[in-house]
Amino acid sequence: MSNDNKFDGEGRGVSDAAAVLGVSVRTLHYWEERGLVVPSARTWANYRVYSDADIARAQRVLIYRATGMALADIARVLDAEGTSLEHLARQRALLMDKRHKLDEMLDALDYLMEEEMKDTNLSVDEIATVLGDAHFAEHHEEAEERYGGSDDWAISQKNAAQRTAEDWADLKSRTDELEVRLAAACGAGTTPESEEARALVEEHRTLLCEHFPVSPAKHVLIASGYTADPRFRAHYDERQAGLAEWLQAAINAAAAAQGVDPDAAVWE
Repeated sequence: MSNDNKFDGEGRGVSDAAAVLGVSVRTLHYWEERGLVVPSARTWANYRVYSDADIARAQRVLIYRATGMALADIARVLDAEGTSLEHLARQRALLMDKRHKLDEMLDALDYLMEEEMKDTNLSVDEIATVLGDAHFAEHHEEAEERYGGSDDWAISQKNAAQRTAEDWADLKSRTDELEVRLAAACGAGTTPESEEARALVEEHRTLLCEHFPVSPAKHVLIASGYTADPRFRAHYDERQAGLAEWLQAAINAAAAAQGVDPDAAVWE
């Protein structure tokens, strides 16, 4: 034990005082240097002696420090009779502001944690079930093999991961509704070059854009699969005989109207 804690008479040595306050001896020395808590007496051997009043003052320093108050302000509060309430009120206002900001940060973290815990990343089979598409897994595998390293594929997978089962069901509902109107237009003899057909094509392209950006040129290339791939042809022709070819022709006509040559379209 340090001799700095040995003295005769009332009071506490620095080590004893530090233990009572729960701080280090170095902290008490530093407070003394700053004039915050200066021991009331010294022994004949010049050891520090802390009185009960000194301990009480040190305890007030600890309380003020807990509020975040700077040591310089604490010194002024302790030494200014009758003005400590003003300082404390100001410090309380600062703490309330900090608490408000911390509450906002906690709310933001809670939201992020909730989002992370949501099971929105459905498997391919689960999506296929929601969509009622027996060929969805095949299409997904083929698309990944062909476009897996592209930006469009990355975007489509990011968007897919954020959809819940309800989101997929809503997308299916909107797709079905549009295909019913496409089939009706085809069955009614609407020409692929007409304004009505062009409006429907734009709705179709916009719907595809919910997966990844689809330009008119990309739209043309996607539509080529509607007639080339028997699975797509069967899907559309079940809606209306000849719909696959009609939709491809309408998409080509809409792209041509925007300056895209359907025969020379490139993925860009």
